[in-house]
Amino acid sequence: MKHDFIDSHSDINSVIHRLDPRAKAILIIAMVISIVLTNPKALISFALYGFLILILIFLSKIPISYILKRFIMVMPFILLIAIFLPFIKDGEALWSHSIFGFDLKITYEGLIIFWNVLIKALLSMLCMTLLIASTKFTHLLKALGDLKLPKIFIMIFSFMYRYIFVLQDELEKLKRAKDSRSAGKRRWLNIKALSNMLGVLFIKSYEKGETVYLAMCSRGFDGNVKLLEYNKLAFSDIIFIVVILMFLVFINVFGRF
Repeated sequence: MKHDFIDSHSDINSVIHRLDPRAKAILIIAMVISIVLTNPKALISFALYGFLILILIFLSKIPISYILKRFIMVMPFILLIAIFLPFIKDGEALWSHSIFGFDLKITYEGLIIFWNVLIKALLSMLCMTLLIASTKFTHLLKALGDLKLPKIFIMIFSFMYRYIFVLQDELEKLKRAKDSRSAGKRRWLNIKALSNMLGVLFIKSYEKGETVYLAMCSRGFDGNVKLLEYNKLAFSDIIFIVVILMFLVFINVFGRF
């Protein structure tokens, strides 16, 4: 079965890919924090953030189609969260209407919150997509460990990424078996087979977890991510970090006007 790995473009030779993973993690975290703390009315700041992200994507040589695909996948979830915000915030009413006895109104303050959540979530998502797509997942975990992220989170991310594809294969096998045995049967029988299939998948997941745990214990796993090769922080990485951080300071100082 073909899998869509999140780091499938991590082998591209580009300026961004050659950066130390720790440098990239620091930069992306700084960008996300800066975006989140920006005043929602500072439109110039958001335009400059978008310009900076586009430059980084261009330097990374990651296909725009890949970025757009991830963008489209996440967009519905962001809209699902933000779409109700204009209706639940009290303030100056810009539009109101009564539907089945319920008074609905869109307020100026609600639209500000909607814009705030929408633009910050989208820009932050683009930053995280750039980080993940330009860094091998094992190197990213190692970098997060070096930045003192708790080991328990490193292990959870590692196991989730390693074995989600195994479970995906198991689910595909169960689905094929179900389809071969329930062709032409009534819909409610297919639903029953689906519930049984999910139960079997849960049991297989539990058994796989126990097997992996025993195998790790027998091999002396201590929770640390070990790599055969790993980039070292170079002077050029430090210069790149300083330049981007200075640009973020510029955005926060002058973008608000």
